[in-house]
Amino acid sequence: MKKVGIVMGSASDAPVMEGAVDALREFGVPLEVRVLSAHRTPDDALQFARAAQGDGFGVIIAAAGRAAHLAGVLAAATPLPVVGVPIASGGLGGLDSLLAMVQMPGGVPVATVAVDGARNAALLAVRILALSDDGLAAALDKARQAMAAGVRAADEEIRAKYGAG
Repeated sequence: MKKVGIVMGSASDAPVMEGAVDALREFGVPLEVRVLSAHRTPDDALQFARAAQGDGFGVIIAAAGRAAHLAGVLAAATPLPVVGVPIASGGLGGLDSLLAMVQMPGGVPVATVAVDGARNAALLAVRILALSDDGLAAALDKARQAMAAGVRAADEEIRAKYGAG
């Protein structure tokens, strides 16, 4: 199974990115977590991105706040899918990070999730990997069925409490 790289621009992003780590571990997806900065260690970030496919990665998740250039820099240097996680930081609550990620120029796509949406970034990575891994696809289907069952149980409980029409 291909692994997922979780790259963050700063160690201060780690609490948010734990959601991605947890989700990937739930599905048994191998992962590697790094702190690489597009601005403070650009050579390291580019080296990681250029080598990622050969190093067994299938998807890169990149988290950054404020200027949020990390996902774009990585996407420019790798053929792998890159999923951006804008981090809420500074006075704009992550809006600046979100806009920096979704406004990529043509030819350098970055899939972007919600501000602080690390868990969804990991679930998107799982979906991408599941395209070529039947076992992972089955696990993903099972998890979606469990989620649906939980919503149906909540629906029944609410209908019983407040009436069904």
